[in-house]
Amino acid sequence: MSDATSPQSTPAAPESPGYDAMARDIAEVPAVEVIVTVAVNLMSAAAVKLGLTDEGDEHKDLDEARKLVHALAGLLDASTTEISSFHAAPLRDGLKSLQLAFREASVVPDEPGQGPGEKYTGPVYG
Repeated sequence: MSDATSPQSTPAAPESPGYDAMARDIAEVPAVEVIVTVAVNLMSAAAVKLGLTDEGDEHKDLDEARKLVHALAGLLDASTTEISSFHAAPLRDGLKSLQLAFREASVVPDEPGQGPGEKYTGPVYG
């Protein structure tokens, strides 16, 4: 067996320049800011998948939108007690708007309480 294929001679992982600096930056970000940022990213992605952007139906995919809205609802449900109502209220409003947009975009709407995220928020009526 040659040294190149020997398990003892596996090359070391390349050093990632700036990794320590990135870790320090992340460590300085408050948890509320991380939660809100993730929620806003989920909202934005869901809006795109619902066809609510300038591109309209070009990126519309209700199956993907359902997953994103459901994940957003779960995140907000789990973090409501951890973030202030100052942050939570607009996120809940955005979630409800996405749930209503999903209901309107669906050819066959889900039963009340069965739509994306409604397991966490309760039924959303259009």
